Amino acid sequence: MTREAELTSSREGLLKHGAATLSRDSLDDYGSGSDLDLDELEAQDGQASPRPRGGWSPLKRKRKSKGKENADQIRPKAKRKGGWFRSKTCLLVSMILLGGLLALVGGSYQFFFKKIRPVDGQSPPWYPSPKGGTVSQWQMSYLSAATIVSKMSLIEKVNVTTGTGWASDLCVGNTAGAFDAGFPPLCLQDGPLGIRFSDHATAWPAGITTGATWNRDLMYKRGRGLGLEHRLKGVNVMLGPAMGPLGRMPGGGRVWEGFGSDPVLQGVAAAQTIRGIQDEGVMATAKHFVGNEQEHFRQSWEWGLPNAISSNIDDRTLHELYLWPFADSVRAGVASVMCSYNMVNNSYACGNSKLLNGILKDELGFQGFVQSDWLAQRSGVASALAGLDMTMPGDGLRWTDGDSLWGARLTEAVLNGSVPTERLSDMAIRVVAAWYQLGQDNQTLFPVPLEGDPRPNFSSWTNDEMGHLHESTDDTTLVKVNNFTDVQGQGESFHGRLAQEIAAEGTVLVKNEGNILPLSPQGGAKQREGRRDAKYNIGIFGEDAAPNPKGPNACPDRDCNEYTLASGWGSGAVEFPFLTPPIEALESTFDLDAVELTKVMTNDLPVDWPAVHGAQDLCIVFITSDAGEGFTSWNHLTDRIDLHPQKGGDKLVENVQNNCQHTIVVIHAVGPVILERWIDFPNIKAVVMANLPGEESGNALADVLFGRVDASGRLPYTVGKSLADYGPGAQIMTKPNGLIPQQDFSEGLFIDYRHFDKNSVTPRYEFGFGLSYTTFTFSDLVLKTLKAKAPLPSPRPTATVFPPTFSTAIPEADTALFPDGFRKLSQYIYPYIENTTIHSDPYPYPKGYNTPQSPSQAGGAEGGNPSLYDEHLSVSVKVTNTGPRTGKQVVQVYVSFPENVVDVSTGKKIEFPVRVLRGFDKVEIGTGKAKTVEIKLTRKDLSYWSVGRQNWVMPDTGQFTIAVGASSRDLPLHATW
Repeated sequence: MTREAELTSSREGLLKHGAATLSRDSLDDYGSGSDLDLDELEAQDGQASPRPRGGWSPLKRKRKSKGKENADQIRPKAKRKGGWFRSKTCLLVSMILLGGLLALVGGSYQFFFKKIRPVDGQSPPWYPSPKGGTVSQWQMSYLSAATIVSKMSLIEKVNVTTGTGWASDLCVGNTAGAFDAGFPPLCLQDGPLGIRFSDHATAWPAGITTGATWNRDLMYKRGRGLGLEHRLKGVNVMLGPAMGPLGRMPGGGRVWEGFGSDPVLQGVAAAQTIRGIQDEGVMATAKHFVGNEQEHFRQSWEWGLPNAISSNIDDRTLHELYLWPFADSVRAGVASVMCSYNMVNNSYACGNSKLLNGILKDELGFQGFVQSDWLAQRSGVASALAGLDMTMPGDGLRWTDGDSLWGARLTEAVLNGSVPTERLSDMAIRVVAAWYQLGQDNQTLFPVPLEGDPRPNFSSWTNDEMGHLHESTDDTTLVKVNNFTDVQGQGESFHGRLAQEIAAEGTVLVKNEGNILPLSPQGGAKQREGRRDAKYNIGIFGEDAAPNPKGPNACPDRDCNEYTLASGWGSGAVEFPFLTPPIEALESTFDLDAVELTKVMTNDLPVDWPAVHGAQDLCIVFITSDAGEGFTSWNHLTDRIDLHPQKGGDKLVENVQNNCQHTIVVIHAVGPVILERWIDFPNIKAVVMANLPGEESGNALADVLFGRVDASGRLPYTVGKSLADYGPGAQIMTKPNGLIPQQDFSEGLFIDYRHFDKNSVTPRYEFGFGLSYTTFTFSDLVLKTLKAKAPLPSPRPTATVFPPTFSTAIPEADTALFPDGFRKLSQYIYPYIENTTIHSDPYPYPKGYNTPQSPSQAGGAEGGNPSLYDEHLSVSVKVTNTGPRTGKQVVQVYVSFPENVVDVSTGKKIEFPVRVLRGFDKVEIGTGKAKTVEIKLTRKDLSYWSVGRQNWVMPDTGQFTIAVGASSRDLPLHATW
């Protein structure tokens, strides 16, 4: 397609074609070009920046009180995910950059946007979008859905695939119903840590904490709890879990939402979470697909640039790292996948046909629906043809503009033939089939509301009982929108118990000299001369130990690092129903008849604190490191530019340990933290990495510090000695290197521990590391072949289940008109058209659009070719508890591929990481007892992605080395296969 054609299908062309430009996509090679959607550029000409995802404030509704801490808050709830310039510095830099470019083209703003355009992207087209309903697990749901979709009119199909607009209904995302056909509106709500903008719901431990448990059972139970609470609040689609970002950059603002920096750990945790959520009948959402590894420049205009960053990822790296957890999620039956804001190889992820059609829907066999991240859709017809099934929140290129890229434009695009009717039918049936697949047709669990009635029992936009059904519109009718339904459970079923258990198991003990931990409630033996009967003096230091006097929800979206840190910020955060701070749990646990507690709840110690407070027998210091989503910031921070503790944490630790011979450091953080400024000081006796524990923070920490539970958390990431240790690819890009920032993932497979191993860099604490209060030994490693080696998986299975078929006839235009007497609400997104004058100029389809692709031999079922999941190797090992108490150990299995493997399709030698995690299990063992643990490895575990063959290949010559142990660098047992 020519640039003239793209201009034709830009904002001006929307009026002619009912949609925006079509993007061409590629994942094979990457470079510095971009396939830019010009409708986005022109739409911004002369206009203000898009409103942030909740950062705007036309809705000044009084929030309902959740306790004293919220009584004076009057700003609206909002899902802020946008915004223009991140800081005054960024504003200055961006204005200089834009001003310079404008000057180059003679100062013409319009000329600038039309002429300063990147070259085409690098993705081959992959069309048409594969239809859903091709696997047996979904067959009955598709048959049921076909009955409903066959009854749907054109406007009803558009209704179920287009959001109604930001804040136009009660949830952060809403679709309108197809009431005549019998399908209700859907509520989509954040998120991965709980029900966002809601009340009486659990604030669960973050994904990174859950990953640190390495406990499959807890991962599932947490998902089940999330699903139950969302269902009881009336949510159809939960916007989580997150498995992107994967953790390429340890400072990435949202790495804490995911489960760790390894694809297998992420994949297992994501799949277990999805199974739990969906076992409660709620549709889970795997996000963000794919390559959203940093917040800087992730979204158009958010950082002052007209386009998002391009994550340039080669084919093998994409498959073996970033797609892996999504494949596991699809195999777990996930109902929805959310495409990300960023470009992938210079084509927007939500309009990238290779990603959505070729990989997700064909190769991975995804049967659910693809939804956009909020305003991540940057084209109309283009994104529909490329595989997007639902646009969220429905607005166009700006927040609450009422000018959707779909809605009426999608209706018109079908009427003029730009979007085939069979594509729209597939979009709709994917949504309806997912509804059936999760049993949401069960009206006992999901009552179908009357048209216009509220579906969920809460509002995202007010905390009052009475509010507006359509908050951002001109409808001022007040109705009951909040029922204050308590979904946290009661008594033994109180979800806080499970949240506390997860937070405790996700707490990682990395240093414990002299077994100073666990603590005794009585402190310890008195050492000071002549004072054997005196109290044991313990000092608690640091703001992180204390509650926020303004309440745990004082900072909107948790976008600050103030007092105790239990969550990162952004759309993944939730309202705390309560937050137990460490100081409260410590005070309630220590025997105050035997212990004298000194509390210094600040990071700025008084100069004379040792003299004033006396010598301490034991000191516990609390420090933090925070980050969050890019639509907002704290101290100009979104991504962490360095990994050091924040708010003077290093200085606090140094000052305390200078006057305290027994110092314990507790760290609440969103990811790895550099400890080098003090970790080797002799007075630092113990270090605890407590991650982000959620509402039961203090209680969970006390469980570990006092030994009520074993210290069994293990690091889900590597703790390096400097940010540089993680390699060039781990550095956040903070300054754009072009109009469209280009981020080349040139390190390939070598992130986190793989980079450390390849470059022989010694970490402070390696991936998978963690201490226990007991000791374990590994012995008796046995490998058993379950299936012989063979290079390729079985051929793609012959299809036995086929998609439903629908009429391909284009409806009459008058069936899509606004009904007589219809009252239109301002800013609300409707599917109706104003008149029957349909522009019918030929749509500029890309070269190759009419050349159907061959199905991938790596596909054939959910998650890929079913042969990939055949078990080829059994690994069993005996684990013995040789220590003084019952404890839990994580058995980790790493695979080293054979040397000198040559890909026969390319003739090139294949480079492998030194070792890769391929399996794990967590077991509890009593003192003096032993257990045999068996972990089975699949064909995929033992294969690499061949770019030449476009398939997974298992080396059938040479020897694999299987290593088993307690971390990526503590692997006492080895065997070859």
